[in-house]
Amino acid sequence: AITPVFNSHADRNVYPSAGVLFVHVLEREYFKGEFPPYPKAGDSSNDPITFNTNLKGYPDRPGWLRYIQRTSHSDGVLYGSPTAEHVGKPTIIEITAYNKRTFETARHNLVINIMSTEEFPLPYQAEFFIKNINVEEMLASEVLGDFLGAVKNVWQPERLNAINITSALDRGGRVPLPINDLKEGVYVMVGADVQFSSCLREVETPQNQLRCSQEMDPVISCDKKFRAQFHIDWCKISLVDITKVVPVHSNRPDLGTGVLPDIGEYNPPSESLKSRDYFADFLITLAVPSAVALVLFIILGYSLCCRREGVDLVAPSTPSIQLVHHNSIQKSTKELRSMSKNREISWPLSTLPVFHPVSGEVVPPIHPDNYETTSMPLMQTQT
Repeated sequence: AITPVFNSHADRNVYPSAGVLFVHVLEREYFKGEFPPYPKAGDSSNDPITFNTNLKGYPDRPGWLRYIQRTSHSDGVLYGSPTAEHVGKPTIIEITAYNKRTFETARHNLVINIMSTEEFPLPYQAEFFIKNINVEEMLASEVLGDFLGAVKNVWQPERLNAINITSALDRGGRVPLPINDLKEGVYVMVGADVQFSSCLREVETPQNQLRCSQEMDPVISCDKKFRAQFHIDWCKISLVDITKVVPVHSNRPDLGTGVLPDIGEYNPPSESLKSRDYFADFLITLAVPSAVALVLFIILGYSLCCRREGVDLVAPSTPSIQLVHHNSIQKSTKELRSMSKNREISWPLSTLPVFHPVSGEVVPPIHPDNYETTSMPLMQTQT
C-alpha cells in the first residue's frame, strides 16, 4: 500500500488591485521538487499533477476567483477580478497539489492582499468576444498583452486595464466539436479613461445592426488590426459607460436578529384525551349510502318485473304485414329442416364398389351402406 505524503510550502503573498484582472499561475515546476524524481532520465517534468484550490476553512473559492487546468500535464491558473468590497481583507487560498503517479500531496497557502486603486473603476468599459482562443490561452501574459496593445491602438486611451476574462462556457456556450481546431471562445472586458473610439461605435450603426440580426459579419474598419491574431465577434461587443448607468437601489426589508420573540413556554396537550363516539360517523358513512342503493334497487326491480303483467307480447303498434312476414319465415325454416332429413342423393364415388387393379376382385366400399342419410355430406350428384 502507498501512503500519501504531505508536504507544506511557506505562504506566498500577492498584491492585486481592485477592478483589475488578477492572474496567478500554479506552476508544476514549483511543486515538482516536493515529489520523488521520475524514474526515467529527463522525464521528471512528466509527472501528472493536479491542483485543488479553496478558501481556507471553506470547501470552495471566493465568488470572484476562478480556476482552470486543462490536463494533469499543464499548469493551473487562478484568475478573477476582485472588487472594492474586498479591499483590506486578506484572502487565504489553500493550494493542494496531487501527484497522480506517487499519490503524494503538497500544499501551500496563497495570501491575496487586495489593494485599492485610484483608477477604479475606469468609467468606460468594453467587452469583446474572441472566437479563436480558449480562456487559458488568453490568460498567458504575452497573448493578453498583445490583445491590450491592439485595443490601445484602436481606442488610444491614457489608461487601459483588463478588468475580467470569462470563458464562453461560463456564459452558456457549447463545447466545440473536436474538428478544425475549434475553440471555446473567451470574453475579455477592458476599461479605459476616455470615450469609445469611432471604430468601436461602428457596430451601433443601423447597417451593422441589420447585418447582425441577419447573422452576418458587420463591417468594422479597425477589424484588420485584430484579424491577424484575434477573431472578434463584433455583434457581441458590449460598450458600457458607467457614468451614465443609473444605480438601482432595492429596498430590502429589515432581516432582524434572526431570534424568535419570547412567547413563553410550550404547553403540550394533556395525556388524558376524551373518548369519542364514532357510531354517528358510521351511520353517515355506511348506512346512508346503503339505504340509497336499496331504494334504487327496488325502483329498478319494480320497473322491470312488476309492470309487465297484462302487457301483450306483441305491441299493438306492430304492422300486420310484418307479422305475416315473420310467420312465413318460421314456416319456411321448419319445412327446410324436415326436407333435409328425408333427402336422397347419389353416393359419392369414394363409397361405390371398385375393382382391384391387379387381381380384378371387387373391393368393398370405404364406408358401409347402413349409415343414416342425414349424416351424409352434401355433395353434387355423381354419375
